[in-house]
Amino acid sequence: MTTSPNSSHIAADLAPTGTLRASINLGNPVLAQGTPEAPTGITVDLAREIGARLGLPVELLCFDAARKSFEAMAEGRADLCFLAVDPAREKEVAFTAPYVVIEGVYAVPRDSGITTVEDVDAPGVRIGVKQGSAYDLFLSRSLAHATVVRGDEGVDVFRAEGLEAGAGIRQPMTAYAAAHPDVRLIEDRFMEIRQAVGTTTARRPETIAFLRETLETLKADGFVTASLTHAGQDPALVAP
Repeated sequence: MTTSPNSSHIAADLAPTGTLRASINLGNPVLAQGTPEAPTGITVDLAREIGARLGLPVELLCFDAARKSFEAMAEGRADLCFLAVDPAREKEVAFTAPYVVIEGVYAVPRDSGITTVEDVDAPGVRIGVKQGSAYDLFLSRSLAHATVVRGDEGVDVFRAEGLEAGAGIRQPMTAYAAAHPDVRLIEDRFMEIRQAVGTTTARRPETIAFLRETLETLKADGFVTASLTHAGQDPALVAP
């Protein structure tokens, strides 16, 4: 793809090494699938499309957790990230509008007396979360009574420590509950997780504007819907 003089300036600002380095979170199965050697999914497709529009080669840096993806961006090892919009991240990351909206839900033991989202935020309730995830950040600042317990995976620490609840993304949590008859989901969400593209806030305003405008175009022209469908994900997840 031939780049215009303006896009050449954006490419140089966004990817100063000459290669667009995109951090991919394989820990979120809605956004990325496959292996570090051969990742697939909506975030991979978006990274490659942004690179193509700027005439840049793309390097995919794969991680197993959002916090590691964020750290790569914050430390200058990545130029582009795919993370949930959160106030704690916006100090260092300039986000586009969301391209996908997913939900955070709770799992509890099947015989638990907890039946609603509101029931979870009670004294003595411990909630397992994936450290540094969007729902870890959200629950850590919003819970009034319950306690967050962090681990490599929310459901793993929930199970291993016999916690009262585990938090996670609806799709993998639904699969987990289906595979573990002693666990059930609280069906209502406790949060919306707005997934967006981000780059460092040190980028030039026109570079950030390019990313934001490109994402809106890719939502409007069906690119995001087609990518989700190809990855076996629900196309209804596309953000408005």
